[in-house]
Amino acid sequence: MGKRKNDDRSLTRRGLLGGLTATSLAPMLVTAYAADAPAPTTATPPGHGTAMRETAPVAVGHASSSGGRPASDYMVDVFRSLNIEYATANPSSSLRGLHESIINYGKNRLPELLTVTHEEIGVAMAHGYFKACGKPMATLVHGAVGTQHASMAVYNAWCDRVPVVVISGNETDASHRPPGVPTVHAVQDGNALLRDFTKWDDAPVSAPHFGLSLVRAYKLMMTPPYEPVALSVDAGLQESLLGDTAHLGIPRYMPAAPPQGDTNAVRETARWLAGAERPVIVVDRAARTPGGVGLLVQLAEALNAPVIDLRSRMNFPNTHILNQTARRTDLLSQADVIVGMELNDFWGVVNGFVDNKEKLQERVAKQEVRLVSIGSADYYLKSNYQDFQRFLPVDIAIAGDAEATLPALTEAVRQALTDAQKSRVAARAEPLRAAHRASATRLKAAASQGWNLSPISVPRLCTEVFHAIADTDWSFLGMDSNLSFWPSRMWPIEQHHHHLGHSGGYGLGYALPAAVGAALANKKAGRITVAILGDGDILYTPSAMWSAANLKLPLLMIVHNNRAYHQEAMHVRRMSNFRGRAPADRAELGDFAPVGMSIMNPNVDFSKLAGSMGVWSEGPVSDPARLGAALKRAVDMVRSGAPALVDVLTQPR
Repeated sequence: MGKRKNDDRSLTRRGLLGGLTATSLAPMLVTAYAADAPAPTTATPPGHGTAMRETAPVAVGHASSSGGRPASDYMVDVFRSLNIEYATANPSSSLRGLHESIINYGKNRLPELLTVTHEEIGVAMAHGYFKACGKPMATLVHGAVGTQHASMAVYNAWCDRVPVVVISGNETDASHRPPGVPTVHAVQDGNALLRDFTKWDDAPVSAPHFGLSLVRAYKLMMTPPYEPVALSVDAGLQESLLGDTAHLGIPRYMPAAPPQGDTNAVRETARWLAGAERPVIVVDRAARTPGGVGLLVQLAEALNAPVIDLRSRMNFPNTHILNQTARRTDLLSQADVIVGMELNDFWGVVNGFVDNKEKLQERVAKQEVRLVSIGSADYYLKSNYQDFQRFLPVDIAIAGDAEATLPALTEAVRQALTDAQKSRVAARAEPLRAAHRASATRLKAAASQGWNLSPISVPRLCTEVFHAIADTDWSFLGMDSNLSFWPSRMWPIEQHHHHLGHSGGYGLGYALPAAVGAALANKKAGRITVAILGDGDILYTPSAMWSAANLKLPLLMIVHNNRAYHQEAMHVRRMSNFRGRAPADRAELGDFAPVGMSIMNPNVDFSKLAGSMGVWSEGPVSDPARLGAALKRAVDMVRSGAPALVDVLTQPR
């Protein structure tokens, strides 16, 4: 990313700092801003601690060589007022002003700058960090090219409802823009590429404008539904001088209460649930916080209603007898009331789709079933990207955050239950307990199939990994569906941090850097992060391992190495079957990797790749008898405070 020639950026440059003293803005800017101002505090968002850290400027670097304070110092103070602890960055010329202020003025604290080798890695780290601790990070990206690099990871965060602050640098003024690379990397509308999958964006033209915009962006992204936000910040604005700061302040942040469901709709839903013979609760991203898990348990227990968890993240303990995810089809086909909470695809819950020649669609639920949706999706949909799935008419649609609505719904259910209904609710417990035990028995039998195979079976891999981490406090991140959901089926997932879910947008390249971000958060909590990573997924963003080593993170990485893009291999085989064509020569290609899907010849040595970036590594391991010992050595390394990787040759799924 290009270096700029020196250029003179004065206070009058295109009027960017016009009205900077902003007497007219004083009523809105409630935090005093001066070098000797007392340190103000503000409340953090719910669940993020009790108070923000100090927002007063650090008593260094008050003047630049040309006399006066740079606007980027003020930008650092706005970040500090929001208690944003980290900002990932791949260094760039368009953000050199802010970069310098973070280091020298802010002393690399609040935010602390974390070097990454790719913008997609930086955003994905912020994604994983938030899911592990509930606090947002910022990521700095360079102009047009950095935004393009970051865009897939921003889309993942959008689909997964995760807040990330994206700050892009830009060279806005063509009359002052340096020639060469800075001009090539400049853009007229710095947020246009991201606008379809961010909640809000802005391009501030003055220092006070930046303060207003960043606080507004933070408030919007931290109001459910959570989503990324973007600010395009001109390089000249960063480098310009503040002048008189007597009336310049930082807007006070106060979190908004999450939207709750309409009272009458909640009461009607409660009456339906109380009177139902076979109610079913289906959850996707219902538990935003650890507290949401307990709220969902309270509702389920008030009804003895089975819960089906779609596993986008941890919502409901899989050891609880009411977790009946394994019986999804049977329960949905018999249900008389289905309540879906924060479902991205309610249509796909009540209907089946068979990928054959006819693209067969079949209704799973009864036609007369009562459907209730509770979720915040109606607040954030946009028209271009189709992450919102197929439209489904429902009987009651409650627009509100599911977690915020749960207490009122549970209380309404308790009040609605008659004595006769309470007896019926109590009678459900034993059959559900027996069904839960039977599901566990069937699961163990299924996992034992191919136990001693080489390459190693996926159930054997997941079992050995859990045995290695069982006596630690752990947090799992990975594409669970690519493992046939064995971790979330076999491991005791009882805490919110036990399963951080998938990428949201199913974009390859997410899991490894997201695991690095999660490990940064989990390190503070004294737990290790476990990531079972697809071989093809790692190869999108392998240099994220450097960040794990650089930050000395307790991260256990296991490569699910089937040496192929196996999902796509299945698609090609399916097409061959549909069209009645013989498959290609398997002896030449390997027994599960057709042309265009194989990651062979040469085989990737993930152990050496990790070692080249400072990560302890072992493998490839193909003998199941050796796997447990290799994982133990890796866990010992992680417990010492360093990342480790074990490359495991595996069956396809």
